[in-house]
Amino acid sequence: MTVLATYARVYVDDLDTALPTFVELTGEQPNLRFPYRDLELASIGSYLLIAGTDEALAPYRDTHATAIVASVEEILDLAERTGATITDGPNEVPTGRNLTVRHPGGAIIEYVQFTATT
Repeated sequence: MTVLATYARVYVDDLDTALPTFVELTGEQPNLRFPYRDLELASIGSYLLIAGTDEALAPYRDTHATAIVASVEEILDLAERTGATITDGPNEVPTGRNLTVRHPGGAIIEYVQFTATT
């Protein structure tokens, strides 16, 4: 099982206002941008910007990072072996499948398995 990429989550109130700073910081343009529920998300460099109202962001703020993985099923197996708790998912999301895990020790990580078209 390998983590293919890890994104630091950055919670913002307006994506269009936040993006220019991250374009300058990374020297890159967003490579993904999409709506999800009441949120708007964009990945740029090693950041995942998540925009929404305080109310919309509240269920997600405790999640520390997003990791891209080859298989959500492998993460489910790891969670079972280590006594981790699945706090959300697996779900179908705009980029593929995801689940959120609270690992022993308290780290809360969202894992995403991209679809072939992502």
